[in-house]
Amino acid sequence: MHLHPYLGFNGQAREALTFYQSCLGGTLELMTVADSPVAAQIPAHMQGFILHGSLTSGPLILNASDMTDDVGRTHSVTLALTSHDPDHARQVFDSLAQGGAVTHPLSPSFWEGTFGQLTDRYGHHWMMNVIPHPG
Repeated sequence: MHLHPYLGFNGQAREALTFYQSCLGGTLELMTVADSPVAAQIPAHMQGFILHGSLTSGPLILNASDMTDDVGRTHSVTLALTSHDPDHARQVFDSLAQGGAVTHPLSPSFWEGTFGQLTDRYGHHWMMNVIPHPG
């Protein structure tokens, strides 16, 4: 079993997934409403919305859609990233923070690693945990 986060947006899924790709790397696949088998059932103003998007970067798979009904709700999920590479972790953390807010700077933690938290420009919460390689 694998857990893959599925984020909801209100017309910003393409923009958000492209931003996440610039931060995390990987391959982005997008299907608009117009390109889907359900296009005829969806209002014309929503044809450009993302029905399903997927960003795959190594073992990370991040899914998103504009077709969710959670607009206006608070985000109660935090996306946690773990890395053994401090430089790459810093790059990803700083990238995700662009246009958002750092709620805990990426800094040494009591568990001999580095930890930080942020809320990105789309209102999603992220944690970064950098754990040194054992040995």
